[in-house]
Amino acid sequence: MAAGMSFGNGAPDASPYADEGPYGTPVMHKKAGLTRRGKVAIAVAGVAIAGGGTIWFQVHSAAVAKDEKEAAALQIQMKKLELEEMKIRNEQASSDKKAATASAEKIQAAIDKCVEDSSDQRGKGYVPPRSAVVADCKQQYETTDGSGMQAAGSTQDTANAGSGGINSPALLGLVAGGALAVAVFARKGKKADA
Repeated sequence: MAAGMSFGNGAPDASPYADEGPYGTPVMHKKAGLTRRGKVAIAVAGVAIAGGGTIWFQVHSAAVAKDEKEAAALQIQMKKLELEEMKIRNEQASSDKKAATASAEKIQAAIDKCVEDSSDQRGKGYVPPRSAVVADCKQQYETTDGSGMQAAGSTQDTANAGSGGINSPALLGLVAGGALAVAVFARKGKKADA
C-alpha cells in the first residue's frame, strides 16, 4: 500500500452529491475578461467609430475648404466693386474739376470784361481805384454764377441729412412721451394726497 492511503488522506470519491465543504459546494469563479462575443463587439464599434470619424473629418475639411474658397471669391468681388466705385468717384471728381475750371474761366472772363468796360468810364469824371473796380466786378460775377451756391447748398444738405432737425418724428415722440409720463405721475400724486 501506499503510504498516504493508509491513513485516510486519499482522494475522496468524486460524487456529484457529496458535500465539498461545510457551507455547500464552492462557487467556481469564471475567468476575468471579455468573452469572444464582447471582444468582437468592441472591435466592430472601434472600427465604426474610427471610420465614422475619418469620414466626418473629410467631409468637414471639404466644407471648410469650400467656405474658404467662397470667402476668397467674395473678397475678390468686393475688391472689384471697390475698384469700380473708385473709378466712378475719380471720373466724377475729374468732371467736377473740369466744370469748376470752366466756371472759373467763365467768371474770370466776365470779370476781365467788366474791368475793361469800367476802364472806359474813367474819362467821364469819376475815377475809382482799379482795386475797387476789380472787387466790384468780382462780387457781381462770382455771386451770379450759382455753382458756388449749389455747392454750399449740397454741403448743408449733407450736413443736416442725419440730424433730422427739431421736426424729426423721434424727437416729437420723445417729448410727447415725456409729457405723458409727467401728467400720469402728477395725477397719481394728487390721488395719493387726497
